[in-house]
Amino acid sequence: MARLKLSGLTSRRPFTLLGIVLAVLVIVAFVLVAISASAGQSSGEQSVVVATQDLSPRVPIEAAALQIKSIAVSGFPPSVFFHKIDDVKGMVPLVTIVSGEPVTTNVIAKPDAALGSQSEYLPIPSGFVAVQLPTSEQQGVGGYIQPDDYISVIATVSVNGKVAAKTIFTDIHVIRVGPMTPANSPASTANASSLTVVVTYCQAEFITWFLTYASLKYELESYHDYNPASAQNKNPNCPGVDSARGVTLKDVQAAYPSLF
Repeated sequence: MARLKLSGLTSRRPFTLLGIVLAVLVIVAFVLVAISASAGQSSGEQSVVVATQDLSPRVPIEAAALQIKSIAVSGFPPSVFFHKIDDVKGMVPLVTIVSGEPVTTNVIAKPDAALGSQSEYLPIPSGFVAVQLPTSEQQGVGGYIQPDDYISVIATVSVNGKVAAKTIFTDIHVIRVGPMTPANSPASTANASSLTVVVTYCQAEFITWFLTYASLKYELESYHDYNPASAQNKNPNCPGVDSARGVTLKDVQAAYPSLF
């Protein structure tokens, strides 16, 4: 009888070992699946450039409005995302980008590029306006005036046989040279016929008078002497658009008596 029992145990041992092996294989397979799933989830996230505030169309993006954040990007081509803030800084949104959204290649464009029927806003400080000055090689320092330069304006007036010249404005900020060019068109300032400058409302009226009744030439200031703070200081007598009351010959004579 003892031999019979021992024989029965011996005959079941292969099945017991097989069950253990199968259980181990199932556990190993489960672990591998879990690791694979975890790896798949982690590979679906990337560190990309995200807006930290709402970004409005036509307004160049500042670095302070961006951050790098890890988000799930599975299902999107990697090429639509940016991974460096410097690659986005200064670009212009085509549509409103909501805070927390990633900045992608299809919603921004380079400055001066065509944005549908619009372009980016010109960098005009509050309380100022942009006006256009005619220029040429001799009038505009041989074409060396570039955007972000600062110029002085000399007016020459001829009245009753008397000719006089005087610097009427200094530290005038040039923001564009020549007309706006379409997207992907090469921009050239060598033969530009106009300068877009930023001035106060009252300065704009005086410039209009001098453009009509005098001749103007420009001086390119040394970059060592550039004074952006001075260029953006508002005239206390002309703080806004409501301050511009018009300019007559009498006003010009009072402001620049040495010209007359």
